[in-house]
Amino acid sequence: MTLLNAPKYDAGSERRRTGLIFGGIGVVLLAAVVGVLGFLLGHGWFFTNLGAEHTVDRFFTALEQKDYSAAYAIWMNDPDWQKHPEKYDYTLKRFTEDWTTESPVGPITSHHVDISKTDGTGTFGTGIIVAVRVNGGKKIFMWYEKKDKTLTYPAPHELEYN
Repeated sequence: MTLLNAPKYDAGSERRRTGLIFGGIGVVLLAAVVGVLGFLLGHGWFFTNLGAEHTVDRFFTALEQKDYSAAYAIWMNDPDWQKHPEKYDYTLKRFTEDWTTESPVGPITSHHVDISKTDGTGTFGTGIIVAVRVNGGKKIFMWYEKKDKTLTYPAPHELEYN
């Protein structure tokens, strides 16, 4: 092939090629921004901890509403727990006492989920620590177990944040 019989310039093909290149760069940049933003805002890389935060929020909302049966179901991740209460050593009666009269912060009257951090062993951690401010500012650190989606208090350690 010589210059005299080179293929004709196709402007549409060139626009598609340029669009794909800039689109690919845009997708990569957007993914990087979303990933880092989730981490910086305290919700895990790519906002992966939002599910655990939502579960903890539902739990504390049930406690605020004094719906201890619903809170217990969230705690155990078993909405049908009443069909087999003998399955659990930790009874609803003890659970209710632990979150009312025996609670270090008293009965829950208000809450706000602040931040979360993946923790534990392995590449992606075994659980998530969720920091919650209750009753006007007292910090509680809840543990969300990834494998069975249950809650535990207190978390293995506390997070440093303002």
